[in-house]
Formats: sequence, C-alpha cells, structure tokens
Amino acid sequence: MTVDLWFILVAGPAVAFAGISKGGFGSGAAFASSSLLALVIDPGLALGIMLPLLMLIDVSTLRPYWGKWARHEVTLLIAGGIPGIILGTLLYRVASADFLRVLIGAVSVGFVLWQLGRSAGIIRTARTALPDWAGVLWGSVAGFTSFVSHAGGPPVAVYMLSRDLTKTQFQATTVLLFWVLNIVKFVPYAFLGIFTLETIKADIILAPFALAGAWIGVKLHAIISQRVFFGLTYLLLSATGTKLIWDGLT
Repeated sequence: MTVDLWFILVAGPAVAFAGISKGGFGSGAAFASSSLLALVIDPGLALGIMLPLLMLIDVSTLRPYWGKWARHEVTLLIAGGIPGIILGTLLYRVASADFLRVLIGAVSVGFVLWQLGRSAGIIRTARTALPDWAGVLWGSVAGFTSFVSHAGGPPVAVYMLSRDLTKTQFQATTVLLFWVLNIVKFVPYAFLGIFTLETIKADIILAPFALAGAWIGVKLHAIISQRVFFGLTYLLLSATGTKLIWDGLT
C-alpha cells in the first residue's frame, strides 16, 4: 500500500463521510467508507485502517451525546453485539459474509418499504415496537457484520427505528453502542494481524479527516429537525441496504 496523493484524495473524503454519518446520523452509512477505501487498497487493509479511525470518531462524539442514549435499548444491543463479535472472530478466516450482506440488505430495504407502506396507509397493522429479544438478535447481527465489514449500522437501525426514540436518543444510542463494540473488536483484530505498520501510518494521516467529519456530523444533528433526521435515516438505511445487497451479489 502506498500512501500517495491518489490514496488521500479517495480515503480523505471517505473517512470524513464516516465521521459525518457516525457523528450525526446514527452510523447508518459509515460502513461505505471501507468499501471506498477498498477501491484503492486491499479490503483487509481497509478494515485495519478504518477501525482506529472509527474509534477516534467514537471518542470525539461521546461528549455531545453523553447520557442521552436509550439505556434499555443500548443494553440489549450490547448484550447481543459482543457474542456477534465473538462469532465474527471465529468465522473470519473461513466464512464468506456475502450471504449475510444480502440478507441484512434485504431486511433493511424491506423495513423501509414496510414503514413507508404503514405511513401511507397501504399496510395496516398495530404500531408496536419490536420486542426485547429482537434487540438482542439484531445486536448479534450488528456485532458480526460490524466485525467483518464495519457494517453494523443497518441492523441496529432496523431495531431502533421501531422503538419510538427521539433523534438524539437514537443518535446517542448508536454512539455508545459502537464505542463499546469497536473497543471489543480491537483485540481480535490485533490477534488476526489486521493492523500493520502501513495501516498505522495511514491512520495518522487520515485522523484529521475523521475528526472534521465527526464535528460536522454533530453540528448537522443539532440543526436538523426530528422529522428530517428520521427521513434521512430511512434514506441512508435504504442506500446502505442496497449497497449491502450489491456487495453480496458481486
């Protein structure tokens, strides 16, 4: 891997985009940064570069959202997420995540279509939140997909968008959740040799892009209305779900 001008032109905006998504919009599209990096470097190196940057973004966004998360929901998601990471560690060398990408992408897009159908009156059903076991289940899926591709946002959003949270509760919950899960992921990443001297050098260069993106995301979250926030969240969920399907099939 060569850290040249072409690398920075691709990686810089990709990392800033991850910061904006994680800093203000529930992490739904942050995983796309790894895919963008994979355009110019090996996908394994992309994962190794992104995790420390995602952890930097986590730390920089904890303070604005501290204590504003939904405690019950985040507890369930963490309880499921840690076993999901363990499963990802065990299967990282031998299992393809393409089928899971297609499955999660289909569920993500299907969930948005379901919500739109309910809002339009096309689908008539009781508006009930997903049960607690679903939080643990989707947390497990998020832990696994986060480990293998930093794509934990969509499954988390599927669960939390059903829970009648405010935009700040939603955002703060994702910040705390992925702060915890990314710390847990760091140890197996190190043992699997995903971090190298090259990834560390790239992280030092890209750190300012991560911090700038996180700052922009926090500012945008504060000025965008709750209705617009969830509209953008559905849009991001649709986009990331479609991208997951495309990645899994191709």
